[in-house]
Amino acid sequence: MGKVYLLDCTLRDGGYVNDWLFGENTIKNFGKKIALTGIEMFEVGFIKGDTYSKDRAVFPDIQSIREVIAPKQKGLLYVGMIDMGDMVPIERIIPYDGTSVDGLRIIFKKHKIDEAYEYCKAIKELGYTLFVQLVGTDCYTDKEFIEALEKFNSLKPFAVSIVDTFGLIKKKQFMRLVSLADNNLDPSIALGYHAHNNLQQAFGNAQTMVEMNLKRDICIDACVFGMGRGAGNLNLELFAEYMNENYGTNYRIEPMLEIMDEYLHEIYKTKFWGYSLPLYLSATAGCHPNYAIFFGEKNTLTEKSFYELLKGMSQEDKREFSKERAEHYYKLYQENFIDDKEAVEKLSKELDGRDVLLLAPGATIRKFKGEINDIIKEKNLKVIAVNFSTDMFPVDYVFSSNMRRYAQLQDCGYKKIITSNIKETDQFDYKLNFATYSSEIPEIIDNSGLMAIRFLIKIGVKNVYLAGMDGYKNCDDYFEDKLSYDFSTESPNRNELIKQDLMKLSSNINITFVTPSCYNKEGQWQKLLHLEK
Repeated sequence: MGKVYLLDCTLRDGGYVNDWLFGENTIKNFGKKIALTGIEMFEVGFIKGDTYSKDRAVFPDIQSIREVIAPKQKGLLYVGMIDMGDMVPIERIIPYDGTSVDGLRIIFKKHKIDEAYEYCKAIKELGYTLFVQLVGTDCYTDKEFIEALEKFNSLKPFAVSIVDTFGLIKKKQFMRLVSLADNNLDPSIALGYHAHNNLQQAFGNAQTMVEMNLKRDICIDACVFGMGRGAGNLNLELFAEYMNENYGTNYRIEPMLEIMDEYLHEIYKTKFWGYSLPLYLSATAGCHPNYAIFFGEKNTLTEKSFYELLKGMSQEDKREFSKERAEHYYKLYQENFIDDKEAVEKLSKELDGRDVLLLAPGATIRKFKGEINDIIKEKNLKVIAVNFSTDMFPVDYVFSSNMRRYAQLQDCGYKKIITSNIKETDQFDYKLNFATYSSEIPEIIDNSGLMAIRFLIKIGVKNVYLAGMDGYKNCDDYFEDKLSYDFSTESPNRNELIKQDLMKLSSNINITFVTPSCYNKEGQWQKLLHLEK
């Protein structure tokens, strides 16, 4: 069996979790800790862009890495990564002089293979240890894969890697790729493996690769604590322990535990990575994991509808993520047209010109319970609860456009108004056409409170009172814990968009806030809102 190298890529691939903002102290000391483990290779970060911050593991050039790795630790190979999708001009790469990184890992998608070859050739001529990373290796046909291997054989890189970009390569397919590579890659070139863990295949595949007992050297990427976007990556500490137990290596686990405790634990508490159902579904559907993250953050889809949405995307679009493309498919899925004329007429008669209180699940409804009940009685309001049920108030209807929330409401005792994007139930009293009431703003297209107001405008309601529409702040700002969801990373933008939409709607209906809300801050909206005293 050839030599097995382990390469730590925590600061680079793990950096997707926190935008590479590890802090100057962490970046400078990380390599020193890695050197203590006995791991052979350490990836310092990305080389890309034009700006440099000492707190970010992203560097505009080779020179800017010198300071953060000095003094270099004996026996550790330092590498950086360059993405051909955001390529650093070759003129900015200085010849290798031993003071900065020793190697460069070049990643590229298959449509850039010719351009990547020329770039890699230039990197090799500059004296760096060259790593060739075939992004999305599973999307290569056998012929394309073999041709790629043969193409790079002539450059004699240190390693060519199988890259499981979407975390969906299972053992049988992985073994076939390894065999193809082993039979077509020059024997002097190491075979690498870079895993993502959406289907929890990373450890098993890496273990299989070692146990195939190849004569060539192999190089396996891993991250401390499995840090990585979404479901994360292969855990360095776990695989090092496996190597110690089965192949007589002497990797030290204690420094890895120190890295977890000193550098990664605080990040993990606020930027979770690990197994998740959305990422499992994205891998199963063959989609870029960013789609799972994007749709998951909306917190509106059941697992079944989530999977249906992903499966309905074109093969080409699945592989290339963009926010615009994601919004397009989300809107397309949600707009399940129905003729809701009969439901609208019935509800119009039932409400019969009455004013309405929309009751959202913000934490303020508990604090202002008495005031809310007083205004309901004083103004003889019809009460519509949005996405939750409660016996604290005399609720008449529950309104929902959120599939996930409605799964908890189907058995409540109130009349239920739902929108046509909720396809998985026959337990409702009225179903409204989603597209008629959705927002034109993609980020809040299916906000239930806004949709309910649009419906009230349609049936001629003149006055709507809002309680519990506090705004997105923290995941504990909800009436009940089970309703909480953390929009903290996007809450300022979401709140601003909702505020803008409310301002537009207020030209067609009188809006009065009964409880405090970030949408009705003091000194604002004076012409639009009249807060009850």
